[in-house]
Amino acid sequence: MVNRVVALAGGVGGAKLASGLAAILPAGALTVIVNTGDDFDHLGLRICPDLDTVAYTLAGIANRRTGWGRSDETWSFLETLGHLGGPTWFRIGDRDLALHAYRTARLREGAALSAVVDEVRRAWNIGPRILPMSDDDVRTIVLTDEGDLAFQEYFVRRACEPRVHGFRFEGAQTARPAAGVLEAIAAADLVVVCPSNPWVSIDPILAIPGVREGVAARPVVAVSPFVGGRAVKGPAAKMAVELGLATTPQAVAGHYAGVVDGLVYDVADPDVGARLESAGILSLRTRTLMRSDRDRRRLAEDVMAFGESLVAVPVP
Repeated sequence: MVNRVVALAGGVGGAKLASGLAAILPAGALTVIVNTGDDFDHLGLRICPDLDTVAYTLAGIANRRTGWGRSDETWSFLETLGHLGGPTWFRIGDRDLALHAYRTARLREGAALSAVVDEVRRAWNIGPRILPMSDDDVRTIVLTDEGDLAFQEYFVRRACEPRVHGFRFEGAQTARPAAGVLEAIAAADLVVVCPSNPWVSIDPILAIPGVREGVAARPVVAVSPFVGGRAVKGPAAKMAVELGLATTPQAVAGHYAGVVDGLVYDVADPDVGARLESAGILSLRTRTLMRSDRDRRRLAEDVMAFGESLVAVPVP
């Protein structure tokens, strides 16, 4: 019986599945642990893109057209900043700005990031618990043919143009899991690895000391971020090609080897269930594309039913 679920999430894909899980699970059953390797300081403000995307989505105020930022956004701040000659490559809307300013002020007062996240969660009446992977600074560095680039420099400013040949998570080795992270994982009946970018959304979470080991000790279902060999959103497929990796269910399962027990992948991909099972991974082939709230709920229901079947089988 699955009563407590932990979801590991990055940005848009992770937030969508988290919202589907939140819609079908009982109150208090879901904890979402979110990547903070994308966080950075900009215009004197602490920006936490993945945390904000998850919070906006679970609060029902995400911008569904762009996939990032808030709905009903206005842009007076950014327009004025541009007129002054300031940097506008990272688009901060007026409503979004308020969250960044609040968070920065609280951090400067000495509050932990996890405490600030929970203040926002309660203010917006978000049911699931949201935890940053760490309260300590961890920064994803993209190793490219043009040198090492901070993630947002690569992702937003350079629009993922430089060729990738690896990643580094600065600070991860000495970072501590945020308060409650290891406890939530240990208490989980099921861990769901959301369809987020494996290399820059999920790997930073697993790089925090104790997290990979804690997750691997639980029943774990991962959802592939690829549909028919392509990424739904973001540079995951481009990164895979440049790293010399395939964008197949087998490749995703191989990336998470030793951590996951089951893989959910899309009907647009070939049926490779027998191959995965021979490698020790059970699988579910279903529709994973989430275009609507109904799609999110349906995929969440499929993931949970599959997870229930894994929980019934002893984990070796």
